[in-house]
Amino acid sequence: MDLYLETFGFTANIVTPIFFIVFLGYLLRRLKVIDESFIAVGSKLVFTITLPALVFMSIAQMDFQAVFNPGQLTYVVIGTLLTYAIIWILAARWIKDPKDLGVFVQGAFRSNFGIIGLAVSFNLFGQSGLAQGSLLLALVIPLYNVMAIICIMLPLRKERSLNLASAGIEILKNPLIIAVVLALPVSYFALPLPEVVSTTGRYFANLTLPLALLTIGGTLSMKSLRDSSIMASWATATKLLLLPLFLTLGAWLVGFRGQELTLMMVLFACPTAAASFVMAKAMGGNAQLAANIVLTTTLGSVITISSAIYLVRVLGVI
Repeated sequence: MDLYLETFGFTANIVTPIFFIVFLGYLLRRLKVIDESFIAVGSKLVFTITLPALVFMSIAQMDFQAVFNPGQLTYVVIGTLLTYAIIWILAARWIKDPKDLGVFVQGAFRSNFGIIGLAVSFNLFGQSGLAQGSLLLALVIPLYNVMAIICIMLPLRKERSLNLASAGIEILKNPLIIAVVLALPVSYFALPLPEVVSTTGRYFANLTLPLALLTIGGTLSMKSLRDSSIMASWATATKLLLLPLFLTLGAWLVGFRGQELTLMMVLFACPTAAASFVMAKAMGGNAQLAANIVLTTTLGSVITISSAIYLVRVLGVI
């Protein structure tokens, strides 16, 4: 009994602060303490400055040789691509509207690891978890963006021209990708950062998680939850249950253990990224469906991530 109570307390300490700030953002929005302009500016600030700063500082200051794990990165790529293909093939059998198909596929695979995942990784393992999580994020940022563009644009190719060159340029201009490209050589060659850069970078990095979680909470809408569809429910079940279950079990069978296995579980179990709504709206997909998936996966992940951490703790994985 003591083990289970201790594990429950451990899980609560990891997850509760994260989702409390998300709920606080929702509450502040309802009380009109923050408004849509704050959420828009805050989200843009996180995406263009503070999250890139967090990723840069985490990667630049980590011990590259100690954290870099090609086996883990390879498994994430193969597992993500394989499940992406399976989701698309199965979804195409019953989703006929091209505006829905790509949005469903994106919602079912695209994790919000940059915000929720890094927060959980840091709470679980401290700076080592944040460093290894940032390296995973460096891998999945371009991967997720390319996959999302393909699954949304291909079904719409008859309605919209497919401009891969323009899409590729947009991906390369992504501030997070730029931060990764700049940070990797610094980490690999163990280059010292000037004190002013290090201190300023930490200031911006420390803004990231609370501001990002507040803006996520501010975007949540109970009206969207009431209007949620069967497609959103299936995407949510796939994202929060099926994907993390099969991919984490596969990682365990392959031989991953401890922190490596747990961080991959967190990656696969994170709710759908809020950026999926922005991309769906910009590219002509079903933006309402995308918003519903973001909402239901975010709310559902409170239970599923908590349960997953509790389970791996009881089993002695961490």
